[in-house]
Amino acid sequence: MLGKHLSKESKVEVTQALKMSQCLAKTYKSQQGTVFPGPNVLEHCQIVGEVARALLLRLPAWLCNTLFPKGSELIAAAHDIGKVSPTFQKKIYRDLSQRDEAVWFLLQAVNPDVEKLWGGHAGVSQAAVEAYNVGEHIPQILGQHHGYSPNLSIYQANSEVFGGPCWQARRIELLAHLKQVLTTTEFPEVRDALQARVLAGLTTVADWIGSGALFEDPQEEWQPKIELALDRAGFIPPKVKPGLGFSEVFPFCPRQAQASLIAAATQPGVYVLEAPMGLGKTEAALYAAYQLLAREMATGIYFALPTQLTSNKIHQRVNQFLDCILDDQSPSKALLVHGNAWLRRFEMGEEANPGGSWFAQGKRGILAPFAVGTIDQALMAVMNVKHGFVRTFGLAGKVVILDEVHTYDSYTGTILDALVKALRQLHCTVIILSATLTRDRRSSLLDAFPESTAYPLITAQPNQGEVQEIAAEEIADVPVAIGHPPKAEATEEALRRAEEGEQVLWIENTVKEAQEVYRQLAARASEIGVACGLLHSRFLKTDRSVNEDVWVRYFGKDGAESRTQQGRILVGTQVLEQSLDIDADFLVTRIAPTDMLLQRLGRLWRHEKTCRPPAARREAWILAPELNEAISAPEKNFGPTAKVYAPYVLCRSLEVWQNISQVDLPGQIRDLIEETYQPRADESEELRKHLHQLAKERDKLQRLALLGLSQAGTTLPEEKAQTRYSDQDTTEVLLICGYKLDQKKQETSVTLLNGEQHWVPYNGRSLGRRKWRELTATLMRNTVRVAEHLAPKAISRTHVRWLGDYFYLGRPDNDENVLLRVALVDQSGDLRSLDQGIVNDQYHLSYDTTFGYRATKQ
Repeated sequence: MLGKHLSKESKVEVTQALKMSQCLAKTYKSQQGTVFPGPNVLEHCQIVGEVARALLLRLPAWLCNTLFPKGSELIAAAHDIGKVSPTFQKKIYRDLSQRDEAVWFLLQAVNPDVEKLWGGHAGVSQAAVEAYNVGEHIPQILGQHHGYSPNLSIYQANSEVFGGPCWQARRIELLAHLKQVLTTTEFPEVRDALQARVLAGLTTVADWIGSGALFEDPQEEWQPKIELALDRAGFIPPKVKPGLGFSEVFPFCPRQAQASLIAAATQPGVYVLEAPMGLGKTEAALYAAYQLLAREMATGIYFALPTQLTSNKIHQRVNQFLDCILDDQSPSKALLVHGNAWLRRFEMGEEANPGGSWFAQGKRGILAPFAVGTIDQALMAVMNVKHGFVRTFGLAGKVVILDEVHTYDSYTGTILDALVKALRQLHCTVIILSATLTRDRRSSLLDAFPESTAYPLITAQPNQGEVQEIAAEEIADVPVAIGHPPKAEATEEALRRAEEGEQVLWIENTVKEAQEVYRQLAARASEIGVACGLLHSRFLKTDRSVNEDVWVRYFGKDGAESRTQQGRILVGTQVLEQSLDIDADFLVTRIAPTDMLLQRLGRLWRHEKTCRPPAARREAWILAPELNEAISAPEKNFGPTAKVYAPYVLCRSLEVWQNISQVDLPGQIRDLIEETYQPRADESEELRKHLHQLAKERDKLQRLALLGLSQAGTTLPEEKAQTRYSDQDTTEVLLICGYKLDQKKQETSVTLLNGEQHWVPYNGRSLGRRKWRELTATLMRNTVRVAEHLAPKAISRTHVRWLGDYFYLGRPDNDENVLLRVALVDQSGDLRSLDQGIVNDQYHLSYDTTFGYRATKQ
């Protein structure tokens, strides 16, 4: 039945193919909104092939010789040969402001909407080249260049819906033309799925750049614009100052553990630095990366942070480093990793334009020579997700620093092992930083069997040479007192200590719990002259940045003067344990896996020279249930924490910590971690049940790892790619105070929460390219990412079409559930739908700059 239905719906009666010069690849829109014909398919494919060739010339020979065989540019050029098809041509001619009657007559019987049955023109590209007998990888690269695998189960190159033999002949003619103009005789041989991913990434990136504003008008000569387009896209080979010593890059001399890593990491390979919190692991890794850049053994740096919760402060630290090492005269000086500044400056075209799925700096950054991003973006380089292969291409040849890798990740992020293995094959240098690895976890990351139990420890696995284990000098232990009070007692203690001038840190595992604790503390704190603050991930990006600046100044190493002015309590979530350089006198923390507890303890008495109140003592209080109750009913007794961390690991961690009244750090770190994660044969029945549930989650994640282009499987949208145990579907929410549509002027007046008013034209290009990007970046800074069930209801594309040139709304064929959610915030802080209705049937939603985004069960 289905086959009959499809054949009837998709019948295409075309007796002859359009001439090559008539087959359009692109249209372009003027600032007035008029749609003109853009380059034809031959011109566009040639542009993309030349962009790919020029891009490869900017990469070092050692990388090109191994990953990009001669003729790689032909693969990129052939990506759009499927646009030589009746359905695509009908669609593109339909969009023109002025109709070409001769072409329209030829295509009058064609229904362009049937393209979605096989995945559009990319599917035709794949089928056309499959008939060319070039192996399995190249056709799949062409078929996936928009990120998704086409459905070709019942289609072949000569299928009637693709125009039959006459249109296939035209596609083969196009291929012959491309070989001639590119002076490339044949497609290269692609040896395996990983190399295919890198070539697919090259193809897609070259297509984005070759589709940019510089190449829109077919009347203009395009050849001289290739190098300019690459510069504008940010593909500027970095130039570093040679011969800088460690103390010239950082304002202190290296400690012995730092020096040992730097001495070991002299060539591509995998290097693990295990050292306590506050030792300067970040600086050691960055200087090792500088050495490799100076020796031209790396193409850039990707600094991968553990989660999206991580503070943006790490950007500032990396930028200070780059500012020091980059040649002052080099254009690469522009490549500092400022999030929105980078968005405003560089233009990549196509899906990396405003409104495209890759405009967000979190994604695009992986293509820049220098970037700070999340481990999730790197993990997707080895997952079968949309544009995973663009990330593979972006990482090739770089120094990839994996910051704060925990043993907990081995239970949840098994994809990390696949990533490390793939990065080695991509000629990357991988530097893994951790305070908390077990020997087994280190072994699986290295795919080797290290023996040393020393701490701190450097394990070096260079690509050329044997595994080395280098023990660094031991660091003197400091005692930390540990308390296990009820929450009410912890509340009183936090207030008492803050009143005496201490800087107190209180860390919860969920935003809702942090907001509730802050609410309880803030009212009482103000009565006794104590400042109280709240930091978590559910603030608008613009508000979160302001909050972090204020509180890091108070709790940071430069806050000596402000510390003496008053006591403070800073309440927050995991953002306080990661990448923020903050120094507390006293800590209260909710129970968490041992790795995370140790990270949190690392925020205590972090700087030796900090002036503290006389009564202060190095102490942390852990809020936790009774062990037996937790084991029998973890969801009830751990509460929301059991949704964030695996109950089995929480129970094992509580077992380790419940009777501890003092820990000596860093001396006990390795013992605490090993005791938490050591496999046990004689587990109780209830714990075995929790372990089984964890194993199921881990197996599910593992099945996603390294699904190469050659393997079957549905390509996941990036938003649905799960990389850790606690992942929930999340969505971006734009919050505004008001808006007014002006259909006549084709623009919308938008009022932001800070009172700023912006005119948002439906046609973003009417602003000019730079202002278009700047307005998009401003709107993006007024978004917050939340769990889907806590977000405003999804709305149809028709209600937010005016934002389509500024945000990626999802695939064009999905009109009902766009990816972006939008809500109005009234004067009381309550969220309303765009038509002033209820935004969520289950939760009352509100926002203010003090608490952030709040969701209360109705």
